[in-house]
Amino acid sequence: MTIKLVAVTACISGVAHTYMAAERLEKLCAQEKWPVKVETQGALGIENSLTADDLAQADVVLLISDILLAESERFEHHRCVQIGINTFLRTPEKALSAVRKAAASPQETHIRVV
Repeated sequence: MTIKLVAVTACISGVAHTYMAAERLEKLCAQEKWPVKVETQGALGIENSLTADDLAQADVVLLISDILLAESERFEHHRCVQIGINTFLRTPEKALSAVRKAAASPQETHIRVV
């Protein structure tokens, strides 16, 4: 099953882990053949910002973060998976499993991966 994914990555310092997680996710999605767009919220601010159209077309929103995300209200009415950045980097398969589960769930389903 192809899942259209959008994601946001953000870490406390806004430097290394934010971009490491984005890169890791892009590689995983390429292996799964899932289209993905990743917004980063780092030291340089918001880059590659998700548009309303991106969100409307997405099956699932993946939030990879250890901090409160800017403009997080954008995700309230979408299927969301939330995971901490260190958990994602250590066990990305947990995130992918939750994304598959969310994709088969009703709109506005929110899954927290620990």
